[in-house]
Amino acid sequence: MLRQGVPARSRAGRVAFVVLGAITFCHLLNDVMQALLPAIYPMLKSAFALSFGQIGLLTLIFQVTASLLQPIVGLYTDRRPQPYSLPLGMACSLLGMITLAFAPSFSTLLVGAALLGIGSSIFHPESSRLARLASGGAHGFAQSFFQVGGHVGSALGPLLAAFVVLPQGRGSIAWFALAALLGICILAAVGRWYKGAVCSRAEPESRYAT
Repeated sequence: MLRQGVPARSRAGRVAFVVLGAITFCHLLNDVMQALLPAIYPMLKSAFALSFGQIGLLTLIFQVTASLLQPIVGLYTDRRPQPYSLPLGMACSLLGMITLAFAPSFSTLLVGAALLGIGSSIFHPESSRLARLASGGAHGFAQSFFQVGGHVGSALGPLLAAFVVLPQGRGSIAWFALAALLGICILAAVGRWYKGAVCSRAEPESRYAT
């Protein structure tokens, strides 16, 4: 029995590490898209003849939805885990990218920034919890590894803006929707593992409660 249990735990550990790698990679994709918006401010200012006040408003909308909304999402998902909210958040980011790429007006840019921010707010609370679930008890390592993905994405975003968006024009932002689509596919698979992990943890608690 012991011999059978050890390989099973080993396989579970490998699967959890793959899940941690997948969510970290998606964190990279998410933060690449988040970092693109500030990096293209000069392009947007020129294309739409924006004032510094309008740039500030664009930043406000983005930051309110990307940062201040996160605790609200986290409070809700603490009570009701939402495994499939991860691909939903990435879908919001995808819509944000497309909106920013083809926005005809400043007001539409604000919508694109809000969608991008909402996507990030939905993604971060549940993905942080998922990284902890996949840690195998190594919570500090898992969280640090997860954060590395985000920091790498934040560093790559401005570089991609400089070498892809600026030479090719604002429409090329839509290409980053493909990164979001890849993230949706990965997160849908990860969500199934997450749902199973949440259910397996809930079963012993329910038995204990009875």
